Amino acid sequence: MSEVRVRFAPSPTGYLHIGGARTAIFNYLYARHHNGKFILRIEDTDIERSSKEYTRAILRSMQWLGLDWDEGPYFQSQRFDIYNKYLKKLLENKTGYRCWCSPEELSDFKNSLREKKLKFKKKYIEETNLHWLSERENIYPVVIVETPLEGTITYKDIVKGNITFSAKDLNDFIIWRSNDTPIYNFVVVVDDSDMGITHVIRGDDHISNTPKQIIIYNALKLELPYFAHIPMILGPDKKRLSKRHGATSVEAYKQQGYLPEALFNYLVRLGWSYGDQEIFSKDELVGKFDLDNVGKSAAIFNPEKLLWLNAEYIKSSHHARLFDEIIDRIPEEERSKLRSDSNFFKLIGLVKIRSRTLRELYENLKFYFEPYPNEYDSKGVRKFFSKKTLYEALRALYKKLDVMIHFNEENLENAFNEIATEYNVKLRDLAQSVRLAITGKTVSPGIFEIIELLGKLRTMRKLQYAIQWIEKHITFE
Repeated sequence: MSEVRVRFAPSPTGYLHIGGARTAIFNYLYARHHNGKFILRIEDTDIERSSKEYTRAILRSMQWLGLDWDEGPYFQSQRFDIYNKYLKKLLENKTGYRCWCSPEELSDFKNSLREKKLKFKKKYIEETNLHWLSERENIYPVVIVETPLEGTITYKDIVKGNITFSAKDLNDFIIWRSNDTPIYNFVVVVDDSDMGITHVIRGDDHISNTPKQIIIYNALKLELPYFAHIPMILGPDKKRLSKRHGATSVEAYKQQGYLPEALFNYLVRLGWSYGDQEIFSKDELVGKFDLDNVGKSAAIFNPEKLLWLNAEYIKSSHHARLFDEIIDRIPEEERSKLRSDSNFFKLIGLVKIRSRTLRELYENLKFYFEPYPNEYDSKGVRKFFSKKTLYEALRALYKKLDVMIHFNEENLENAFNEIATEYNVKLRDLAQSVRLAITGKTVSPGIFEIIELLGKLRTMRKLQYAIQWIEKHITFE
């Protein structure tokens, strides 16, 4: 085999979505596995819908996922001279023809053929509308590729196996519009050939484009690449993945607090398997990935499994890396102080095991640097702040801690036990009321651990604020 050359060719008419990202990952891994080249091409010939903003977003998402490309990005909008050269060749070969027909005429003609259960072919133009094939004033021609009247078009798909299309079921198709711009199926063939692409790996929604592209390859006397059509990604309801299933763009998952390697790992496993293994390093994937283990049937997107995988990656991530991941969420005035605060990094180690996303990680950490919670968990308020005995125990604990000299875990535990016994409340309920006062939540690492990490000054400030909040908002029976 010559050097493997694959491409990812997104259209900048939207953000990089999950399906596109998986296609990019499959191409990237195939290239790296075979020591080949991964080429990035931006298919921006749809000038009205394409935007530089979306192009930048796509590049950002790919870089975030770690999809470094070897060549490009090439922009189709800058390659019209090349397309014109190939168009001229196609017309010289007489495998394409110009049609001086208005869009309305062409639409009416196709409808009339459809009523007769006939396909749109040059043969029927010659029989009924021969004048369309000669130059007409005030009409700019389209260029159409002629499809065979009979026979089959067969190719071997690396994933799907042999696929055959009947030529009589194919319409002749436009490759160049009357506004002098090329159409997708033409430019993709020209680009793939011109860039030496050896393997076209893409979603199986492109299978219907393949016979047209093979016809263009043959019309231009170009060598065919290998085709591999990977299965679609469906939502949990077995319907095509869409916004109704939640986030669909890579940037949305980044904003929600997913780690790039977790999303990368998860997307690889949508349609590709390697035994029962679920978690892979990038190097492992490069070593193991090939198209032989890509399934033929649609893959089901499972948000809960992605969340589980993300949690596993967070658990195994170094504290300093996690700090860097959440630093943009931390108030700017706190960042430099926290970077040199060993207690904060110890706290990261305590809360990361119960955080499924970076957003949750931040939410579980922010009590450390916020003077007091912005809000308290409503269920926790009803259960722990609304009972008079717990409130009185909390006030007594505050006074006891205020005079404590050695603020360590052993002394804290003794103080909690003494107050719980004195006020006849359960130790866990007292601990929960303190946890709620300090973090605003009813779930956190061990209460004595976090108090010791916070230190006396911040702990007392939060307890005092909570006591005042209870006095202002709660009416005891």
